[in-house]
Amino acid sequence: MPHIAAAPAILLLALAAVPLSVPPAQARSADDQMMMLVPSERIEQRCNARAMGEVGREHKALHPDELVAYAYADPVIKGWAIRAPGAAVRSGATWYHIAYECETAHEGLEVKSFRYTLGAAIPTSEWTGHYLVGP
Repeated sequence: MPHIAAAPAILLLALAAVPLSVPPAQARSADDQMMMLVPSERIEQRCNARAMGEVGREHKALHPDELVAYAYADPVIKGWAIRAPGAAVRSGATWYHIAYECETAHEGLEVKSFRYTLGAAIPTSEWTGHYLVGP
């Protein structure tokens, strides 16, 4: 299953699909863009974004800008839910372990339930082997 990091991929999808000559009123909505993804990628994208938002709100010193759901273990998608026990989230120049469980609704467009556990910082020496890049 291909994995896409949360925030940048959503922005790139939205930008790539909108020709420069199209007026903003005719541009596709974010949900329209998400519906172009296969369901597993849509669920992962929506839940990765939720994870970054929750971490940023609940840990004021952190400002998440990237999340890799498959860094230390493959996420498991069942129905419209995902469990990512080996994810990593980046804030500034530091990656942190994170595990989350997320259930979606409306074909993966809406988060129905979400919970996570934020772990310790990940040493720079582990980044390359786990698809983690610097800012």
